[in-house]
Amino acid sequence: MSRRFKLDILFGLFVMLGLAAVMFLALSAANLTTASEGETYRLSARFDNIGSLKARAPVRSAGVLVGRVKSIRLDPKTFQGVVELAVKRGFDFPKDTSAKILTAGLLGDQYIGLEPGGDTHNLAPGDTITQTQSAVVLERLIGQLLVGSAAEAGKAPAEPARKQP
Repeated sequence: MSRRFKLDILFGLFVMLGLAAVMFLALSAANLTTASEGETYRLSARFDNIGSLKARAPVRSAGVLVGRVKSIRLDPKTFQGVVELAVKRGFDFPKDTSAKILTAGLLGDQYIGLEPGGDTHNLAPGDTITQTQSAVVLERLIGQLLVGSAAEAGKAPAEPARKQP
């Protein structure tokens, strides 16, 4: 074998390793790296606005991954977003648990945050979380800020009181 052939083989292996690393990063970013998460049970929650929440988004409690978003659909009667959650067995939440759609960082992906309540009874598989807080939509906040600023700018300044001679 010539020296050139050996270098070609090493270069090919290096390129294949690089492609494998890029594929792993792409799957990690898309939340597709975990094929099986063990046994789960389903919960659902209704939101007026789910923002850009996606299926397979994390479900966290106190920062700990406790499940994933299984599916999202629109209820044709109430026009609310219905989010189905797959929570890992072993994480039992009280009946008065609240669910919020939160954002990881300023412009990061959205996820469900569960805040346990103090009820002595736990949610059963198939139950619905009734206390929810919809996603904060950044565009709506910016629009409200601009409208508020424009309204303040449109007000005429108050004239100072004049002295009587």
